[in-house]
Amino acid sequence: MDDPDLKLLVAILLVLIVAGAGWYFRDELFPKQDEPVVTLPQEAPAPASAEDVPKHPIAPYEPPQGGPSELVPLPPLDDSDGYFLLALLDVFGTSIEPLLMKEAIIDRFVATVDNLPRDHVAEKIRPVGRLSDAFRADNQGKNRPIYISAENYQRYDHLVSRIATADIDQLVDTYRRFYPLLQQSYQRLGYPNAYFNDRVIEVIDHLLATPRVAEPIELVRPHVLYQFADPDLEGLSSGQKLLLRMGSAHADVTKGMLRELRTQLAKQ
Repeated sequence: MDDPDLKLLVAILLVLIVAGAGWYFRDELFPKQDEPVVTLPQEAPAPASAEDVPKHPIAPYEPPQGGPSELVPLPPLDDSDGYFLLALLDVFGTSIEPLLMKEAIIDRFVATVDNLPRDHVAEKIRPVGRLSDAFRADNQGKNRPIYISAENYQRYDHLVSRIATADIDQLVDTYRRFYPLLQQSYQRLGYPNAYFNDRVIEVIDHLLATPRVAEPIELVRPHVLYQFADPDLEGLSSGQKLLLRMGSAHADVTKGMLRELRTQLAKQ
């Protein structure tokens, strides 16, 4: 098994925070698969219908009082990497810069968020790189139970601390500021008449529904790679499995941030 660690969950923008940042760590917990190159639809978008309205509309970003009265225009999506990277560093601190990919950042975030409720998030679309740290399991010996090691959860300490200390208002302002580019990326991903913020709310609700499991969590190793021993846990989505692998304490912090983020994004 291969453990890709977000964002939401920087991701998950930042989900997003979870989303993105959650995929920072990779280990042996999830099987690596041959991953197809992500291609964008070539056909013309279908015309919008009267029913194609957002469930959770996002209010346009407005400059803070006392600041410049006019915003610098957003760059084109394909030229936005440097601009968006600086905005993320302003929210989460410069210590996350080594974690982030430097190309197609917005496209990677959007695609990762969209795929968190699914079985697998392709490595090629993840907004962050990998860690050299190996996944840690407690192996009690031959024919004895195998568990996720408590030491494994420590790998998430820095990431979760950045999530916990992030300014939620600043994060939401950054999201709203770049939302036109996020929406454009989502449309060209293959959803010409859908809205990225609606998908973000769906993904957050999905992650919040992750069960809280008593630790230690038992694993099996039918071949080279680990799997969850409980078939119900093994059948969870990639995003929900990530929260389990973080450990309950880190998952609780991340879920708290997601609840706060949802409140902000759903009330626009």
